[in-house]
Amino acid sequence: MKIKKAVIPAAGLGTRVLPASKSMPKEMLPIVDKPAIQYIVEEAVKSGIEDILIITSRGKTTVEDHFDRNPELEARLLASKKQEVYDQMVAISHMANIQYVRQKETKGLGHAVLCAKAFVGNEPFAVLYGDDVILNGERPACRELCEAYEEYGVGVAGIKPVPMEDISKYCSLALEPIEGKDRVFRLTDMIEKPSLTEVLSNYSILGRVVLPPEIFPILERTKPGAGGEIQLTDAMKVLAQTSGMVGVEYTGTRYDMGNKFGILQAIVEVALQHPEVKDQFHDYLKSLVSRL
Repeated sequence: MKIKKAVIPAAGLGTRVLPASKSMPKEMLPIVDKPAIQYIVEEAVKSGIEDILIITSRGKTTVEDHFDRNPELEARLLASKKQEVYDQMVAISHMANIQYVRQKETKGLGHAVLCAKAFVGNEPFAVLYGDDVILNGERPACRELCEAYEEYGVGVAGIKPVPMEDISKYCSLALEPIEGKDRVFRLTDMIEKPSLTEVLSNYSILGRVVLPPEIFPILERTKPGAGGEIQLTDAMKVLAQTSGMVGVEYTGTRYDMGNKFGILQAIVEVALQHPEVKDQFHDYLKSLVSRL
C-alpha cells in the first residue's frame, strides 16, 4: 500500500538550543536560506507524500505562516519584478496539503503521534521527526522507508549506528540482518535511553519511521516511560514483537536541529553546496583555516 500521509511532530520546546528557541521555534531555524522544517516537508513530498499533519504547540504559529500565502510580500515581489523569488514563495504554499493540530501538553513523541490518529485513519503513515533534517542520500530517506514498507508490509524504522558513548541519549536496537539485503534488518527489541547494562547495540532509530495504523491502540495502552513521557519507542517495541518491524539504514546524512553542533554542521554543509554562496563560502573557510 502506497504511503500518502505523513506526520511531523514539531511541538518540542527546543531547550537544547536556548536562547535561540525562546521566541523562534527550533523548526524555523534557517539552514542558509530555508527553515529546517521546509527541508523536512520537501523530503516528504519527494517521497510521494500528499497529506501532511504538523503537530505544533503554543508559540509556533510562525510554522503555519511559513507554509501559507503572504499577499503583501508577493505583491511587493511582483512590483519589484522579482518573478523567480515570487514563484519560489508561492510554491511553498502548494507543496502538499498541510494541516496542523496542537499538542496541548508536551507528553512525549508517542503522545504527539497519537494526536494524529484522526488524521491518519486506517492507513499506514510516515513520521518525520521535526528535529531531524536528512540530506544527500541516494534517495530521500522517507522514500527508502516507504519502499521497504511496500515490500515487507510491516513497520519500518530509519536507523543508523551512533557512537557507543552517546547511545544512552537515543534508543538502542536488537536487530538481525535480512539475508540478501543490504542495510535492511529485522528488529526484535528496542529500549529508549538505555543504561550501560541495557544497551542492545549501537544502532538507533534516527528521525524517520513508517507505521501501520495498528500503532494507535498500542500507543493508547503505553504508559509513560523514559523521562516520564509516552515514548514512541515503547510502542514500536510492542509492534516489533507482535506484527514485526524492519530497520533500514538510510543513505542520507542526519542533522540534529535540536543540537547546536548539529545546526552548525547543517549550515556549513548546505552552504558548501548552495549555488549562490558555495564558492564564496569555500574561499572563506579556506582563509579561516589558514588563520587558525
